[in-house]
Amino acid sequence: MKLAVVGAGWAGLAAAVEAMDLGADVTLFEATRTPGGRARALPATRPDGVPLRLDNGQHILIGAYRDTLGLMQRLGIEPGQVLLGTPLSLPYPDGGGLQTPTWAARWPAPLDAVAAILTASGWSWGERLALVRASLAWQRSGFVCPPSLTVGELCRALPARAMDELIEPLCVSALNLPAAQASAQVFLAVMRDALFGQGFGRWSASALLLPRDDLGALLPDAACRHLGARVRLGTRVTDLQDTESGWTLAGDGWSEDFDRVIWATAASHAASTIGAATGESASSTARRDWAAQTRQLDFTAITTVYAWAPDARLPAPMLALRNSPDAPAQFAFDRGQLRPDDPSAQGVLAFVVSASEGERDELQQRVLAQAGQQLGLPNLQAIQTVVEKRATFSCTPALKRPATAIAPGLWAAGDYIDGPYPATIEGAVRSGLAAVARIS
Repeated sequence: MKLAVVGAGWAGLAAAVEAMDLGADVTLFEATRTPGGRARALPATRPDGVPLRLDNGQHILIGAYRDTLGLMQRLGIEPGQVLLGTPLSLPYPDGGGLQTPTWAARWPAPLDAVAAILTASGWSWGERLALVRASLAWQRSGFVCPPSLTVGELCRALPARAMDELIEPLCVSALNLPAAQASAQVFLAVMRDALFGQGFGRWSASALLLPRDDLGALLPDAACRHLGARVRLGTRVTDLQDTESGWTLAGDGWSEDFDRVIWATAASHAASTIGAATGESASSTARRDWAAQTRQLDFTAITTVYAWAPDARLPAPMLALRNSPDAPAQFAFDRGQLRPDDPSAQGVLAFVVSASEGERDELQQRVLAQAGQQLGLPNLQAIQTVVEKRATFSCTPALKRPATAIAPGLWAAGDYIDGPYPATIEGAVRSGLAAVARIS
């Protein structure tokens, strides 16, 4: 089978590797020169002139991301070497927040998470037990709820501290929406895997996994090496036509025939190219219907502010922050601790603003002021601020997402495609693998 995969984000890379390993004749097309999509490496320069590699957004993985971690391992990337695994921990600069105690760090899920809840600093026993009871109730319900519920409605009986210091940070990091707007059903799918699922290797399902290297080194670079000459970087597909035996893809000065196609670009490009079908055939109608549904998706932004000072260092590799309109970042990462052997990473911090709103310069200014107030770091200098305006689809209640199958011989992959997960790396990888499973 001659298969085209269009788009070398994590969904497209997963699909191409899986299909090739199953024996397909794969060609992977990517319009840019850098694989990885919205999770890729980014060259930059510190204010003192030192070059370094950042990412187009700071990401967190968890131990429950078994498909992503397993694919990395298949490609020769040992997750334990490129990811710093820590037990479930959301500490705040003032010492509050959840932290799994050392004596429970190797306990299996959900015992490690229960231990973190029961020992949460500053929490009353009533607040701790309320969260444990809620988690067990979700388990008894099979992690299923009415699709119309928001996370806020699902958790309305929880104490304010539990909402502020656990539910809200987890919700905004996983779904990129505040609890008042986010889908409770999708949130429960993540909680099911993180609190009661199976981890990977020595990591519990709830373990937080922080990249030690740039995102390109985690999977995209290895996937491209694995695929070899089958990868065509800098090659944009601008036209897609069905034929009697398959599909013809075309770009600037080239065209090629394929038996099957997996389309794995961002939603906007997918909708515009796939929806540009003429005629009244069943295939053309299906393409236009799929594109129309894809265009109905709303998207939310994520902003990552990278900043540096020679002596900047956090109490932990990752901290949760108290956020407000004037202090918009929810998390801070110390890239120097994540990469202790990399001189260029020392003093480099990353601040993440999920569901961000506003202009780049304004956000950057507010985040730097927040770092001064909450972290005692008033002298940070901005390195680069990355705004992904369409970082994730808006994972709202009862949302109808586009299907994997588009038309005969044409499938879609991406973190926005119908599935149980929100727009995460794991959601993208699972979507790519699922598309290949549909073909085979």
